[in-house]
Amino acid sequence: MATPQTPARPARVKQKRGEGQWALGYREPLNPNERSKKDDHPLNVRARIENIYAHRGFDAIDPGDLRGRFRWFGLYTQRKPGIDGGRTATLEPEELDDRYFMLRVRLDGGALTTDQLTVLGEISQDYARDTADITDRQNIQYHWIQIEDVPKIWDKLEKAGMSTMEACGDSPRVILGSPVAGIAADEVIDGTPAIDEIKRRYIGDPAYANLPRKFKTAISGQSDVAHEIHDIAFVGVDHPEHGPGFDLWVGGGLSTNPMLGQRLGAWVPRDEVPDVWEGVISIFRDYGYRRLRSRARIKFLVKDWGAEKFRQVLQDEYLKRALIDGPPPEQPARPIDHVGVHPQVDGKFYVGAAPIAGRSSGATLVAVAKAAERAGSNRVRLTPQQKLVVLDVPEAQVASLESELAELGLETKPSPWRRGVMACTGLEFCKLAIVETKARAQELVADLEKSLADIQAALDTPVSVHLNGCPNSCARIQTADIGLKGQIVTDAAGNQVEGFQVHLGGGLGLDAGFGRKLRGHKVTAAELTGYVERVVRAYVAGREPGERFPQWAARAEESVLQ
Repeated sequence: MATPQTPARPARVKQKRGEGQWALGYREPLNPNERSKKDDHPLNVRARIENIYAHRGFDAIDPGDLRGRFRWFGLYTQRKPGIDGGRTATLEPEELDDRYFMLRVRLDGGALTTDQLTVLGEISQDYARDTADITDRQNIQYHWIQIEDVPKIWDKLEKAGMSTMEACGDSPRVILGSPVAGIAADEVIDGTPAIDEIKRRYIGDPAYANLPRKFKTAISGQSDVAHEIHDIAFVGVDHPEHGPGFDLWVGGGLSTNPMLGQRLGAWVPRDEVPDVWEGVISIFRDYGYRRLRSRARIKFLVKDWGAEKFRQVLQDEYLKRALIDGPPPEQPARPIDHVGVHPQVDGKFYVGAAPIAGRSSGATLVAVAKAAERAGSNRVRLTPQQKLVVLDVPEAQVASLESELAELGLETKPSPWRRGVMACTGLEFCKLAIVETKARAQELVADLEKSLADIQAALDTPVSVHLNGCPNSCARIQTADIGLKGQIVTDAAGNQVEGFQVHLGGGLGLDAGFGRKLRGHKVTAAELTGYVERVVRAYVAGREPGERFPQWAARAEESVLQ
């Protein structure tokens, strides 16, 4: 007699775990950062700084404020001196924290008057031990700030029309803009009015200040703000029917999971940029992944959805209207850094100068302001390449201004190495860093100016060298000709020393991509100058006519690149 068969159980469908998206009902705190923001909105921390911490001192600061909410006003504890990079990942936050702060001043578009530049310099001299680095976010970054001085610093900044609000944190951070907006001959359209309107409407609004992670914006009438690696970017483009406007990009970003932004294929007129920006940041707020910090940037949402779905959600749920289809922006023939002397559309000139890797000081900022005023200018700009530009210089004053800037260590005709180097904060002050960067960049530039002097004239464009102290890519290592990611490596004698993982041939614009990692190839800090020299000489010797470094690096034999 046949035994009856037991019916097979249906296969259990594995439930997909929620990603913490508010729009899908996942409102509960899913990681410590989300819980902290739910416990108290980060913008509320300013009152405690002014009324409690500035009076009671560092020891009175609540840990949730110290390592979390302070960031919404540009404050991070800096690294305690004397802790080597090999211990970065092994120590608790309180062991790395110094009693001093880094303070980041938010300067949208890098736009400054000479009066404002003077105030920034004076604050540096009075409260920050003369530190004042120019970042690749067009900010000024101070160190050695004491909590007792923060309200006085805010008062001075705000009286001069500046702020640290949302300079950091899970918020809409400083908006990058062209340093030469409104005066450049190559500009399609001036993005300044859109930047100003976004600031006026949305910065400081609690509704847009609790995002899954940081949100980076770039708006420019030309391709000079690294638009491909931003959460959202508006790039100047001339529509064949509608005229000058902006091409919309979303979902770019670097760090440990680099992604290039995606074009949505939409043309946006300038007066609609703030509305579209609000729509995109609202999608990020509502649909962004809040469960895991490592997947919380908008680039992961854009990757999962795709550009077509993202645009559809933006139009249907947020804008309530269709966007206009548009063409892509033109790609510049070479990277734009605004270094040197260039004519403006009004007959005057702008003068771009290069500090080494953005390293500056309060005394330098004050001196630049005075030099600009003597040259007849009252406008200065910081660039996304850690450079400085003086606008509106009459032709008769250009030479004298160049001379004064050179005396301050700001070259307007720099070597390719000074012009192309970029570095993050590094081990000197950053708690995430593994290696030193700023001082090493200065040493590298000085060494290369000597060792490669014989081939400098053969370089059509500078070979960019970017140094980063950790994997987070604040110095954009994946988009450099030679990108150097700091890590502890083993030298020939078997010792653990500071060194770098090498990325070769990254770029933006015509060469948009993340470069080539040489498997297992590391360079110690002591070998760095020799390695860069060897690779650059190989490029000059082996390139085809007109071949750019990324093109050469992509095809070169690995043995040539080591």
